[in-house]
Amino acid sequence: MTLRLYDTLRHSIREFIPRLAGQVSIYVCGPTVVTPPHIGQARSQISFDILHRWLNHKNYQVTLCRNVTDIEDMILDRAVRENTPWWLITEPSYRVFFSLYETLGCLPPSVEPRATGHIPEMIEMIERLVAKGNAYEADGSVYFSIASFPEYGRLSRQRMEHIRDVEGHATGKRDPRDFALWKSARPGEPCWQTPWGPGRPGWHLECSAMARKYLGRAFDIHGGGANLVFPHHENEIAQSRALGDAFAGFWIHNGPVTRGGEKIHKSLRNPLSVESLLTRVRPAELRYYLAAPHYRSAVEFSGSALDDAARAYRRIERFVYNAAQRIGHGAAPGRLPAEFAAAMDDDLRVPRALSIVHSAVTDGNAALDASDDDGVAANYRAVRTMLGILGLDPLDQHWKGNTHTRLENIASALLALIHELAEAARQRGDRARADAILAQAHQHGDLERIHSTSSK
Repeated sequence: MTLRLYDTLRHSIREFIPRLAGQVSIYVCGPTVVTPPHIGQARSQISFDILHRWLNHKNYQVTLCRNVTDIEDMILDRAVRENTPWWLITEPSYRVFFSLYETLGCLPPSVEPRATGHIPEMIEMIERLVAKGNAYEADGSVYFSIASFPEYGRLSRQRMEHIRDVEGHATGKRDPRDFALWKSARPGEPCWQTPWGPGRPGWHLECSAMARKYLGRAFDIHGGGANLVFPHHENEIAQSRALGDAFAGFWIHNGPVTRGGEKIHKSLRNPLSVESLLTRVRPAELRYYLAAPHYRSAVEFSGSALDDAARAYRRIERFVYNAAQRIGHGAAPGRLPAEFAAAMDDDLRVPRALSIVHSAVTDGNAALDASDDDGVAANYRAVRTMLGILGLDPLDQHWKGNTHTRLENIASALLALIHELAEAARQRGDRARADAILAQAHQHGDLERIHSTSSK
């Protein structure tokens, strides 16, 4: 089956055909490094990580560019409030983002450019837009004229007369809705010299310049959170297409994570920060929670739903460890179930894909109970293959590395003793006692999980 994805620009699910056979180019809007990541930001990266992994499975060569916004109003405002250099905010924040994305099992991007490293490319784009009549200078700033781009509003499905001013009033604008390509410097701000005077780039221009440099004037997929559709992505389209770039072939957006029906905002002490939630659940469990709903759906956060997701993942995990204990870790990868592949090809229907995982786990547990080693092996291989695509295989080296060696050794010794006791009971002819010993051990899945991470 051919991969089909929802394209926000065309408002429909359609067949994905890359521009170049066997290759896929993706630009994903990365973090504004001003505060630690919250789960809404983590969900976005996990959603596109699953797309990345699925394309890898389909044997595409993927080039993924994920930017870092390290110059922006929120960063500068925080620097003023705290009386600290802006770069002392961005650099530590970037390291936290990078570390936590890695902790949650996200594959690294092919390239991760920073906005401040691409000022010359931005200035060149602005000069061309001014020369073409799409932009104009006013009081040391440069604005894009939305009236010069008739398609403006198509991505967000807004008529021109209904579009609102989201930047706030600025003197010299011909139209309040025009957006900044370049902002004149305020006292104490970082700035770069340009033909229009010292200043810094507008947020929207940064992504267009970096996408163009690393992926070219036409690429396959542009992704990000649904909150970026307007104005950020709408403005990216306007400024890039005005220069004659084809820009992105597909626009893909993940849904938000909300609390009390409201968007989660960036803050330094956010109870829904990734760091905070990782004190409650393990990284793999948080990834499962954020990956399980369809990527385009909105997720209303609740602690009980997070706990339910953790329990669901542990059920899968327990089967993997029990099966590995039965048949050994060296079992060859299994063939991907056709139903799983069909779900993933149908706009990444991860909820359906996970239902197939859980069905295989149920069959595998039944095979364990029946001492059907062939059935155990078949389901074990299939489950691990499916989990690998979702970035959730508990025996993957990434997740194994999160367990303490001393604890592993203790668990290994305890499990060895349990199996010796069960075998001794079986040798005495007391199969009921042997089964009861093993059943009691299986109830404590964490023991087998810890042991198995050290024995692959």
